[in-house]
Amino acid sequence: MRRDRAQAMVIRKDSILMVKHKLGGRTFYCLPGGGVEKGETYEQAALRELEEESCVKGKIVRKLSVQFKPDNRGEVHTYLIEIADEEVAKPGNDPELSKEEQTIIGVEWLTLDKIGEVDRAYLWASGLNRIDSFHKELLKMENKIYK
Repeated sequence: MRRDRAQAMVIRKDSILMVKHKLGGRTFYCLPGGGVEKGETYEQAALRELEEESCVKGKIVRKLSVQFKPDNRGEVHTYLIEIADEEVAKPGNDPELSKEEQTIIGVEWLTLDKIGEVDRAYLWASGLNRIDSFHKELLKMENKIYK
């Protein structure tokens, strides 16, 4: 069954707002995001998921990327979203899950060096390289690899 996803990339200085999940014995970080509901735009879904998962409201700056899921059963739309300085992120929940099924165990502002390689790969694919400061960081990495 096809299920499109929308997600929010929120940046403060050199940190990215990440949601910490525990699911199936794994702990991992990802951007706030989730399934697009019937009748909802990708933009509306990204803003709703940001609020549900990290308890902050934001405003869309621009679209960063559209990816196709590995099984080709949906798309993932990523938006750069800004939040007010006074907004404080805290763990939210998934309203589709019961209290016992909740997977969100935290939200954190993380710099790239604090994010594992697999989670970092998803960030680059989601359009992190389209944000000027991170694009510059990526170019530094490229120079290290090809010298």
